[in-house]
Amino acid sequence: MQIEQLTPELHLLRFDVGQAYLWQDEDSLSLIDTGPIGMGEAIRLAIKDLGRDPAELRRIVLTHAHGDHAGSAAEIRQWSDAPLLVHRYDVPLVEGVAPIPPPVLLDWERPLFAEVDGHLAAPPIAVDTELADGDVLDFGGGAQVISIPGHTEGSIAVHLPQHGVLFTGDAVAEYQGNVILGVFNQDRTAAMHSLSRLAGLDTELLCFGHGEPVRSGGTARLRELAAISHSEQ
Repeated sequence: MQIEQLTPELHLLRFDVGQAYLWQDEDSLSLIDTGPIGMGEAIRLAIKDLGRDPAELRRIVLTHAHGDHAGSAAEIRQWSDAPLLVHRYDVPLVEGVAPIPPPVLLDWERPLFAEVDGHLAAPPIAVDTELADGDVLDFGGGAQVISIPGHTEGSIAVHLPQHGVLFTGDAVAEYQGNVILGVFNQDRTAAMHSLSRLAGLDTELLCFGHGEPVRSGGTARLRELAAISHSEQ
């Protein structure tokens, strides 16, 4: 795992597949996604390496249920009692009471999906708090939960308007230098509508589930992508 500082409060935790984000407030830590299976101890050590106490972790927010984002949640539970927050539509997937629906793949996505298919499952874990669109979480000056169905029905973005930061989950990604609509969607039409909603936010820093962050001009990049994507429909 690699650790990269994006802002004084925010670090990117980069894994072999996907990435997570650690937000530092003065009196607490918040983790957005957990990475794939096997990263729980590495995340604990990363917190210590940053000079913080793992006991300061106050919440774990999952952008969606796929294993490359939720895979280490059960491992983190072994050393932290931080509550797990998930959109209500993805709660059954995280808790293992319903299977993860397969994506509807475009032809060019099929070889990519074959490479990562095994990373989509995660050990089941109980969810502490069900999220809904419009919820505001107590970190980063008020973290807004935005429902963005498409990749999964319960996918969310997390917006920190005071800091101009947007965590997109897999609704949007960076691939080979380009900002693209996220791949492996269960409902591509819904994903397009969700992209349009994200493009309406005021943001600078885009934090994706996969790929390099966009460090400035986030709103412009999202609006450009939304225009291109809708023109190709």
